[in-house]
Amino acid sequence: MYLGPYTKEVSSQLKLGKTRIFDTTLREGEQTPGVAFRLEEKLTIAQRLDELGVNTIEAGFPSSSEGELYSVKSVARLGLKAEICGLARTVKEDVDACLKADLSCIHTFIGTSPWHLKYKLGISEEEAIKRAVETVEYIKDHGCTCEFSCEDATRTPFDFLVKIYKSVEEAGADRINVPDTVGVMNPEAMKSLISRLREQLKIVISVHCHNDLGLATANSLAAAVAGANQIQVTVNGLGERAGHASLEQVVVGLEVLYGGSTNIKKELITEVSRLVEKYSLIYNPPNYPIVGRNAFAHRSGIHVHGVIEEPACYEPFDPSVVGQTRRIVFGKHTGKHGVKTFLEQLGMKVSEEQLTKIVMKIRELGEAKKTLMDEDVFAIAESVIGGIPDREKAITLKELIVVTGSNVTPTASVTIEAGGKELRAAAIGVGPVDASAKAIEKAIGAIGQYTLDEYKIEAITGGTDSLASVEISIKDKFSNRFRAKAVDDDIVIASVGALIDAINKAMFYE
Repeated sequence: MYLGPYTKEVSSQLKLGKTRIFDTTLREGEQTPGVAFRLEEKLTIAQRLDELGVNTIEAGFPSSSEGELYSVKSVARLGLKAEICGLARTVKEDVDACLKADLSCIHTFIGTSPWHLKYKLGISEEEAIKRAVETVEYIKDHGCTCEFSCEDATRTPFDFLVKIYKSVEEAGADRINVPDTVGVMNPEAMKSLISRLREQLKIVISVHCHNDLGLATANSLAAAVAGANQIQVTVNGLGERAGHASLEQVVVGLEVLYGGSTNIKKELITEVSRLVEKYSLIYNPPNYPIVGRNAFAHRSGIHVHGVIEEPACYEPFDPSVVGQTRRIVFGKHTGKHGVKTFLEQLGMKVSEEQLTKIVMKIRELGEAKKTLMDEDVFAIAESVIGGIPDREKAITLKELIVVTGSNVTPTASVTIEAGGKELRAAAIGVGPVDASAKAIEKAIGAIGQYTLDEYKIEAITGGTDSLASVEISIKDKFSNRFRAKAVDDDIVIASVGALIDAINKAMFYE
């Protein structure tokens, strides 16, 4: 971990214990608009969460439907090491549904803020306490672990909050949970609230933070510092509205920044994140912390040089810690050092002149707003290495104009420089590439006769804006073959570039 002295100094004084991780991806996460996991997907996610090391898996809300009850029961019957939990309102029928699902843990809740009591439930504080206590006692009478939540706890008056939590603690609850239901807490307020509750309660305190104002992770970590023993999370921060505290950020924050510990096998975090992306069809933005595709990607020449020499220059920790890999992204800011190192890793040695040409081509494509993948850079390097030095080239393409379209005969005109003179020609063909090749053949007719022997084209990476790699073989009058390759985002330009390089090779070896 590449921490600075300030973080190290403060975290060393905190002495956090081990924090339980309560994952609610299968319940809260599935409440994300547009997300609906199939049964087999729920089972796979549960198995991977168990391998990851979460303490509790909240598998769903059994009373919501027969299908939900069946899926929760199916998760419970997997025989996982993690505690399997189901959600229930403070209603007997909800608890009974959890019991039918063979759950070892039941998470029950009731709204306690003035808004929930008045507008949603229409009950008094005393009635809320009565329902909470009766439900907790009913759950404990059936031998289940009980976690109790005051929904909208962070907007509930403190005296009432303590009163209801103490009441359920006395009734036998094993854990109490403090939901920031609409994400309106800040870290200082959360730290204060949990500290005050910790003074009043003996049982495990959990938090459940929503991300409406982007503070779910910060509030969760503040709660841990203040004495919370458990944090509820979802993979990739899935959840209602703006989502929930994300498993990956909370775990890494706890262990890397605060010196705490969890049961999580961090090296599996990225793999589990990708699985949930696949099943939920909700994909993290590239710059998403910890597990985003760009979380450990470096593009600027200065940054690339620094991270190659010493990763701590531009990374908070080694990406392998969370199952990620470092990527060098090539574009208009690419520097020579990064390209040279990348090519050396592939076993490719290039001269200074070749390296300059490769970098110039990468920057040229980068200016066209293209981000080049490793395969693109490899193809560019191959085309440059396979060519001949500029000083040895007999001909150079100065200008190419192509006209094509529907109901238009493809026409190409070229200007080629050879021996200090400009050679011009135009031709038509069955397509823009054919027309260009014929125009070049016509232009150089006086200095060499070559025939096209083979033409291959492939898209290097997927997509309509993929770079095209063109390989061409030509024959001279003695049937000697000369090959060349070129790469460009324009198929015609790549084809002409390969043809010109092949002709130069032929002339060079005459």
